[in-house]
Amino acid sequence: MDYIYFLPAFGILALIYSFLKSIWIKKQDAGDPNMVEISKHIRDGAITFLKTEYKVLFIFVIAVGFLLGYSNFGREDSSWLIAISFIVGALCSALAGFLGMSTATHSNVRTTQAARKGLNEALKIAFSGGSVMGMNVVGLGILGLSVLFIIYSNLDWSLGRVINVLSGFSLGASSIALFARVGGGIYTKAADVGADLAGKVYEGIPEDDPRNPATIADNVGDNVGDVAGMGADLFESYVGAIIGTMVLGALFASEEVVNIKLEAVLLPLMLAGLGIVLSIAGTFFVRVKEGGNPQKALNMGEFGATGLMFIGSYFLIKHFLPTEWSFNGFDYTSNGVFYATIIGLVAGTFIGLVTEYFTGINYRPVRIIAKQSVTGSATNILAGLGNGMLSTGIPIIIIAAGIIGAYSFANLYGIAISALGMLSITGIQLAVDAYGPISDNAGGIAEMAELPKEVRERTDKLDAVGNTTAAIGKGFAIGSAALTALALFSAYMIQAEIKVIDLAKPEIISGLFVGGMLPFIFSALLIGAVGRAAKEMILEVGRQFREIEGLRAGKAKAEYTKCIEISTRAAIKEMILPGLLAILLPVLIGFYDKEMLAGFLVGVTVTGVLMAIFQSNAGGSWDNAKKLIESGAIIDGVEHRKGSDVHKAAVVGDTVGDPFKDTSGPSLNILIKLMSVISLVIAPLIK
Repeated sequence: MDYIYFLPAFGILALIYSFLKSIWIKKQDAGDPNMVEISKHIRDGAITFLKTEYKVLFIFVIAVGFLLGYSNFGREDSSWLIAISFIVGALCSALAGFLGMSTATHSNVRTTQAARKGLNEALKIAFSGGSVMGMNVVGLGILGLSVLFIIYSNLDWSLGRVINVLSGFSLGASSIALFARVGGGIYTKAADVGADLAGKVYEGIPEDDPRNPATIADNVGDNVGDVAGMGADLFESYVGAIIGTMVLGALFASEEVVNIKLEAVLLPLMLAGLGIVLSIAGTFFVRVKEGGNPQKALNMGEFGATGLMFIGSYFLIKHFLPTEWSFNGFDYTSNGVFYATIIGLVAGTFIGLVTEYFTGINYRPVRIIAKQSVTGSATNILAGLGNGMLSTGIPIIIIAAGIIGAYSFANLYGIAISALGMLSITGIQLAVDAYGPISDNAGGIAEMAELPKEVRERTDKLDAVGNTTAAIGKGFAIGSAALTALALFSAYMIQAEIKVIDLAKPEIISGLFVGGMLPFIFSALLIGAVGRAAKEMILEVGRQFREIEGLRAGKAKAEYTKCIEISTRAAIKEMILPGLLAILLPVLIGFYDKEMLAGFLVGVTVTGVLMAIFQSNAGGSWDNAKKLIESGAIIDGVEHRKGSDVHKAAVVGDTVGDPFKDTSGPSLNILIKLMSVISLVIAPLIK
């Protein structure tokens, strides 16, 4: 049976689900005119930013597409059509981000209105908004890949040539993801840091107070950074894992292996399709009673989908692959491939649980940071830094054990399929993650619209859980990035015809050091960009309080657009240098020495993963320590709340952690995968 023509149906199913959910969300009550107006400001600001960003990226995509087409024109192992793959991948990534963010900006105000009735109603809308993002990502990913694969397979090409040209899709997705994460991250954290410091510390007004000119920009940032940016991030991981596995699976489709042809190539697409169906099933498990814990409801949906994937993947792999086969001296079995898939699924779950421990509001690490805030900002920051560094230990051990386990069961194909196993239920994992910024926005609207206290309490409960789910999502994204980068690296080694990395060669050692250095330089550029933009934001807020008569008393409206312009300008300007650095370095090194590029990829992957875990978990724990104090934490027998010196110290720690967890940390995931996929694409040119 020719399964290839059934693959697009999985993508269409996800997009239909996404469309129906978005229609349902728009039919829900959006609240009073004041709430609708605030929501409109947020939506308009988010769409304006994306349009501005996409205009810049359009020029980039066309230029790179031309270079790819020109350099691969007339090659027997490739084709100018790789440029088409690149452009389609970029368009799908951009479209997934835009559609998800558009629905999120409709969901926020409806979540606020639903919170007037109860917690479950609010959770239902916020999670539904997140599920639209999740299903758009997986739907467009598998639809784009499968349709291109069908087209190229009918061009009378060799399988290797088909996969090589198809890899351009992953490069397009990675390129858009990097700029979306970097640009969105700079935007959201410039606004967030500026709003927090100007409002809570310098002006002494509550979070999301409508008098603060930076509040709308802050809420816009939640959408462009944490929804569109995260969507592009996982879209790229999802596509990269599938492509990496297809490249390695294509090795089996040779005369040497008599009982397996296209099965190992199509298996990753089939597993991704199964994951879509089970992610949709998992969304129906998400329910919470009034006074209940939203975290348990979200975990129920995610773990439910994981359990179903555990069972479903077994039968799919057993049906799809032969019981056993041999290649290059390794004996493969369908059971071994299944075990490797489950290793990725289990590793992703455990990394999420470890991340929850180090960043969750109810666990010891966050409570220690809150306690250290009693003696000021310095001890708060020291505690957060230590917690972030300590949190790298267990996830790295899990990743290392997963690599060894997956390799022992199915060689390099096992490592690639384990990355896909980790990402197989991306639909619901991203839904849980995107739920967080929607809840955060809902709380901001409740505060700005001056709704009753119990409404803000409900949205704050959703938001506190959202901080943890976002941290878990980032931990999961980092783990999947490590395995995906390794799968792509293995594919590069094969395509570039590199047998072994000899650490005695000076070029390889040099590449290793340069690669290890890059995540630090990359992070420094992004953190510096946030700091510069935040400073400009703080000065603008101060100017408005000084010059707009009646603003402090709440009798005049702030000039929100001024702050939106500051964040937009900073994001577009500051994303160029880090983006070009990430794209040009592997090309320059690769054309100098292909083995030096291999060492470079190893260096950037190792330090990139460590830096990403450290920054994301440090930032998440600082954020929830602040939330803990705001909820009235009792430390050493004394209750501390908003406005206290302890709270101000926690706010400073949170603002230090903001660019860590939402700008540089998550962007490193894309950096390591982008460099691997660029290397894979240029491999035929440098081998």
